Amino acid sequence: MASPTPSKPDADGRAFYENDVDFDVLAAHDSDFAAICKVSKHKRWIDFQDPKVVKQLTKSLLKCDFNLTLDLPDDRLCPPVPVRWNYIRWIQELLDTTSATYNDQYDSNREVHGLDIGVGASCIYGLLACKTRPNWHMAGTDIDAHSLTHARQNITANDLDPRIKLVQTTTEDPLIPLAAINRSKLDFVMTNPPFYASDQDMQSSYINKVAPPSAVCTGSANEMICPGGDIGFVSRLLAESLELKHSVQWYTAMLGKMTSLQQIVSELKKHEITNFAVTGLQAGARTKRWAVAWSFGDRRPRNEVARHGDLVHAVLPAPTAQTLAVPMMDARWAGERVDECLRTLDVTWQWEAAVSIGVLEAGGNVWSRAARRKRKFASEAVEGEGLRDVKMAGAAEDGGRGEKEGVALAVKITCKKEEVELRWLRGKDHVVFTSFCGMLKRTLTGRA
Repeated sequence: MASPTPSKPDADGRAFYENDVDFDVLAAHDSDFAAICKVSKHKRWIDFQDPKVVKQLTKSLLKCDFNLTLDLPDDRLCPPVPVRWNYIRWIQELLDTTSATYNDQYDSNREVHGLDIGVGASCIYGLLACKTRPNWHMAGTDIDAHSLTHARQNITANDLDPRIKLVQTTTEDPLIPLAAINRSKLDFVMTNPPFYASDQDMQSSYINKVAPPSAVCTGSANEMICPGGDIGFVSRLLAESLELKHSVQWYTAMLGKMTSLQQIVSELKKHEITNFAVTGLQAGARTKRWAVAWSFGDRRPRNEVARHGDLVHAVLPAPTAQTLAVPMMDARWAGERVDECLRTLDVTWQWEAAVSIGVLEAGGNVWSRAARRKRKFASEAVEGEGLRDVKMAGAAEDGGRGEKEGVALAVKITCKKEEVELRWLRGKDHVVFTSFCGMLKRTLTGRA
């Protein structure tokens, strides 16, 4: 990318925006942007209160960093690119780290279907998602015909008509109109809802700020205001998700305030939704935004994805990783101990000794003393009965977990010099994960 500082290398070559846009770099790549820059003391700057300047910044970033073209009407929102891209990038990582393969990496062969609720005139989320992931498909909705007209023009201008489909809805329609978009299941839903509950609410937010808004706002009333503001909109999305549940793998939403994020996380907990993720989307020193995602499935995102960005402790989900310190031990020695231990349990265990990495699947807590006694009795009962597999006896006691859907816990174990990393891949109960971590720690160190 021309402008951001990459957070880390990624398989598909993309990264989060982390810092303010480097105007010098962008101007060197795009003459249209260079033309609207001002220079003082050898430093480039732009007037964020000029709508034409703000629009050019968005167009230049999309052109230079994503090879996208964009045309916007003067009376609709101009989307800042960094925060929008960070939202898309985070969703990509959510899906990459909760796939059925357990590999935590981008799978270019995976076909993904998403929905953007409220595409606006730019359709920026659909454009970014499909431009950076060739096997992704997007549906989009909006209640505003004027915005949809421009959104369709942007889709066509970027040759993405086959992969982005738009539907006009009303305020009475479901937020997730599966029938209207001709889908029974979706991999994710996203939305950047109006943040304010009323015009008075919006005006008071500006008055209460210490500094003026970082950029001029050209949004229409329907883009800025809805009943209950962002909390009301996302609460409505949550209510629909409680009905649809597994029809969508990840429900996600952007929020305008940390207090809004705290309220939505509190609502998730009230409904006993424990598989959720949160992120701070800020890029540089300007406007802060946050996002939340929740799932009714049991695939757990990587820890740095589930708890990503600048956040407060109250909104954090349960960790999906633990690191066990094993002083004076190399990876091979630790791996042998782990392999030896897990082969005694009633689990599915795949171990790659050459790289000291393994994946465990269990139907429940089979490492407790009670479970070990049951296994011992089962082993004695079948002794002498030929080739009957003791593991099948244990599986029956655990509810017949021979099928993949019977997995209560999946963990990836990576042995390194003086430490063992445990990555929670799958499961609904964090207590089971922490119990397994405790058992393995005792095995490796002899300490609780």
